[in-house]
Order: sequence, then structure tokens, then C-alpha cells
Amino acid sequence: MPSKQRKIAMMGYRSVGKSSLIIQFVEGQFVDSYDPTIENTFTKFIRLNSTEYEVKLVDTAGQDEYSIFPLQYSMDFHGYVLVYSITSSKSFQIVQIIYDKLLDMVGKIHVPIVLVGNKTDLHLERKISTEEGKRLAERWRAAFVETSAKRNESVTDMFHAILSEIERSDGHIQDKNGCVIS
Repeated sequence: MPSKQRKIAMMGYRSVGKSSLIIQFVEGQFVDSYDPTIENTFTKFIRLNSTEYEVKLVDTAGQDEYSIFPLQYSMDFHGYVLVYSITSSKSFQIVQIIYDKLLDMVGKIHVPIVLVGNKTDLHLERKISTEEGKRLAERWRAAFVETSAKRNESVTDMFHAILSEIERSDGHIQDKNGCVIS
């Protein structure tokens, strides 16, 4: 059986770790230097619940409150990973603005989304509590994961979560036993 192709956009404020999360997931390494992204696409084959996926991860340029939502990210995408840094209140505000713009552009009430609080390795600098992230994700009916690209904590979980959200929105609901109800 051929693998399912899934295209996922990583979005968020600048320097929240979008590229670091993708590179950690795809290449298994942490890049310490910051080089602002314009746009990069990475591909990885993964197996989840006995299904093979070809995942195209689009690493987007950092957004801010004045950014116009790029039209190309509203079409042909299966899901979105919205990333903020737990050390930045501004990035948490921006991710909410991106979410609102995303729903406006896509024209749907619900889109498969995982909200990600990155940089848990900087817990002493934390500005956004885990509870705040969870509450926002619940309001959006999105999955929520806290990660550390640097320590490779929950990075794979984040990508598994978005694939599960996509399958759920397509009507293939996974229960805890790995059975599929469609």
C-alpha cells in the first residue's frame, strides 16, 4: 500500500524554534545558530498506527501581528503546527493572531492543529504556563504538546499528534487501542 502524503505547515513568531523542531525530527540534530527562515520544505517517511506517511513539513518565515497570512499556506495543507516559545509572551499572542488569520483564510471552523509550547529546556525563563497552553488548545479543539528541540523532548510526539489530528478530521478516528473507526 502506498504511503499517505501529508503536508504540514509550521507557523509561529520568529525564533520560537520552528526550524529547530523540524531539523531535530528529520535529521536528529539540534542546530544552535539562528538563521531566519524564508521557507524550507523537509520530507520524512514515518509509520504511525501501522500506516506509512510521507510527511512534507513546510518551515515558514516567522510571522508577527502585522503579517498578512500567506495565501499559499491556506491551500493544499492537511494540518498546521502553531509554535510559541514558553519564554515569550509575545510569541503566545502572535500564535493566537496566526490562528485567527488561518481560520479566516481557510474558511473552515475547524482545522487540524497542534499547539506547541517549545523551549521547555529554558524552564527558569518560563513566561507561559503549561495550563495556559492547554486552555488555549482546548478552546481551539487542538492537540497540545510542550517540547524542547534542544533536548529532543516530545518532538516526535508533536508530529504524531498532528497526523492523528489530520486523520481525526478526515473521519478516521483512532481510539486508545490503535483501532480505526471510520
